[in-house]
Amino acid sequence: MTTTERYLQPHQARLRPPTPFEDLLGDAIERAFADGVHELHALVAYLNRTGPSAENGEPWTESSFAALMARLGQ
Repeated sequence: MTTTERYLQPHQARLRPPTPFEDLLGDAIERAFADGVHELHALVAYLNRTGPSAENGEPWTESSFAALMARLGQ
């Protein structure tokens, strides 16, 4: 990479620090990936087994997980 090329560190794009819930969810997703879980249905099942629950305290669904990822990705 030359000195004129620019790149963005993911943390530079944050508008605020993650919430405790977001930290827990991120850790759980990382553990799932480390265990070889890569499909959405399997990830949702993993989260429902290990936690954390969805923000509303309900079990995860594929649509609730996708909606949260879309909202957090804005």
